[in-house]
Amino acid sequence: MYIATLLLIIVSTGLFCQWFAWRINCPAIILLIAAGILLGPISGLIDPNLSQTELAELIGLGVAIILFEGGLDLKLSEFRRIGHGIGRLTILGPPFSWFLGTMTAHFIAGLSWPVAWVLGAILVVTGPTVIMPLLRQARLNKESASLLKWEGIVNDPVAVILAVLTFQYFTLAESGWQEALTGLGGAAGAAALFGGLGGWLIGCLYRRGSVPPHLKAPILMVLVLAAYWVSNQIQHEAGLLTVTVMGLVIGNMKLVELGPLRKFKENLTIVLVSVLFIIIPSQLKVSQLQLLHWQVAAFVLAVLFLVRPLAIGLATLGAPMRGQDKIMMAWIAPRGIVAAATAGIFGPELLAVGYQDAEILLPIVFLVIVVTVLVHGLTLAPLAQRMGLAAGEENGLLMVGASPWTQALAQVLKKLNIDVVVADGSYQRLKPIRMDGINVYYGEILSEHAEHKLEDEHLSFLFCATDNHYYNALVCKAQGHDFGHHRTFQLGPQQEQQERLAVQQRGYFAFKPPADYYTLHQRLNDGWTIQTTRLGEGFDLNKLKNHLGDIGEDWLLLGSVSPEGRLELYSDELPFKTEAGWTLLYFAPQHHK
Repeated sequence: MYIATLLLIIVSTGLFCQWFAWRINCPAIILLIAAGILLGPISGLIDPNLSQTELAELIGLGVAIILFEGGLDLKLSEFRRIGHGIGRLTILGPPFSWFLGTMTAHFIAGLSWPVAWVLGAILVVTGPTVIMPLLRQARLNKESASLLKWEGIVNDPVAVILAVLTFQYFTLAESGWQEALTGLGGAAGAAALFGGLGGWLIGCLYRRGSVPPHLKAPILMVLVLAAYWVSNQIQHEAGLLTVTVMGLVIGNMKLVELGPLRKFKENLTIVLVSVLFIIIPSQLKVSQLQLLHWQVAAFVLAVLFLVRPLAIGLATLGAPMRGQDKIMMAWIAPRGIVAAATAGIFGPELLAVGYQDAEILLPIVFLVIVVTVLVHGLTLAPLAQRMGLAAGEENGLLMVGASPWTQALAQVLKKLNIDVVVADGSYQRLKPIRMDGINVYYGEILSEHAEHKLEDEHLSFLFCATDNHYYNALVCKAQGHDFGHHRTFQLGPQQEQQERLAVQQRGYFAFKPPADYYTLHQRLNDGWTIQTTRLGEGFDLNKLKNHLGDIGEDWLLLGSVSPEGRLELYSDELPFKTEAGWTLLYFAPQHHK
C-alpha cells in the first residue's frame, strides 16, 4: 500500500475515533488503541515498512510537539498558588512511583530486574493527552485540576529520562551510576540551554515582531523539533524534557500571539495523538498479546491499588494539601501517549540486547493504559462529586456587568433553581446583587485572578451585559473557546450600529433588537418586569405571541428552562425551539403578567 494512502487511512480513522468518542462520551484513547490493534496485528492493514529505529524517531517527533503544547498550558501563577502540592508531586512522586512500580513488576509480574526497572520508570507518567480531556469531562475545581495537570505534564519527560538512564545502565557495558548521573546532568543542561534560554529568545524575537504573523506558528513548530533533535544528540531522549521546558517558558512570557499559537498547537496535537495511538498499537504482534497472563493482570491491579496510592501517600506526607485532593491524586493516574511511545522504543531495544522478557513490555503498557483510562475516566467525575471537588452539573449563567436589569434577571433565575454568577469590577454595583443572595465575582473577568479564582465550570452560558458593547464583544471573544461560541451572548448596540461588529469578533446578540443596555433599563424604569410562563399542549409560543404582541416592540423573549431544569438563552441569530412543559422567560410590561 502506498504511504499516502496508508497515512490517509490512519488520519481518517483516528479523527473518526475522536469524534465518535465525543458522541458517546467515552475516552478517545480506548477507541484509538482498539482501531490500532484492529488495523495492525488483526488485519495487517497497517505496515509502514519502516525500521524500528525510523519509526521510533518519527514517533518521538510527534511526542515532542505534544509535550511542548502541554508545557504551554503550565502557568507559574498556578505553581505559586498551590506549589506546596505540585512540588511534592513532581519532585518526590516520581522516585517513589519508580521504585514501587519496579518492585511490583519484578515480584508480581515476574519480569527480570532490568526490564522491571525500565517498566517502573515508564509508568511514572500520567500524561496530559489523557488527563486534560478527563478534567474537562469531570469539571474539577481549578485547584484540584491544576494538581493533576501539572503532575501529568511535568512527570512525562522526567519518566522518559529515568527510562533512558535505566536502559543505558543495563545495556551498555561501560555504563554505571556515574555515567547515569552524567547523563542526567546532560539532559538538565540541554533542557536549560535549548528549552529555557532558547524559549526565552524565541519569545523575545516574536515580541519584537522579527517574524511575520503568518509564519510564527510554523516556524515555532520547526524550532521546537530542532531543539528536540539537538538535545537528543547531547543525551538520548533529553529532547522531551527540553520541549517541555520550552513550552513552559514561552507559555509564561505573556506574548500577544500566544492565543493563536496555542490554538494551532492544540489542533496539531489532536491529529498527532490520533495518529500515534493508532500507529503504536498497530506494531504489536499477536504473539505478544498472547504473552499476557494472570501475573500481568495482578500487576495491573497492584499498579492501581498499591503503587499509586502508596507513592502519593509518601510524597504528600505532611504536605499542606486538602485531604480530598490527596485521595483524588492517589487514585487518578491514567497513562497516555508518552508511556506507549517510550515502551515502543525501549521494548525492542531491550529485546535486541538479550532481555527476552522485554517482548512483553509493550503489551503490558497498553494494558495499563486501557485499564487506567477506563477505570479512572469512569470514576473521576463521581469521585470528585462525592468529595466536593467538582463544579457540579453544567447548567447556569455567568453574567458580566452588574446593573438593575441583570439583578432582576438573576432573581428570576434563582427562583427557577438556575445557578447564576454576576461578575463586575465595581463593588458598589455588585452590593445589591450580593445582598439578594446571588453569587458574585468582584474583579476583572479577563484578569489572571479570574482565571484562577472564578469557578465557572458549572456554568453553561456567558452573557455580557455591560453598557459598553465593544467590551462585551471582547469578553465574548476571549471566553468563547471555554463556553463554546454557541453559548456566548452579549447585549448588542443600537440596531443601526450592529453591522459594525462582525459575528466573528463578538458573541451572539442576545434576544431581539432593540435589546441594548439603555433600552432594557428604560423599559425597566417604565414598569416592565421579567416574567415566566409555562407552555402546555394548548398554549404554545405562537399563542403567547398573539397574547403579548410583537417580539422586540411589545415584549422580549429572554430564554427558556426545560422540564429537566436546563437553561437556554434566546437570540434572534440562533435557532430556538420550545415544547410543552418548558418555562419561558420574557420581559414585558407589568399588566401582561
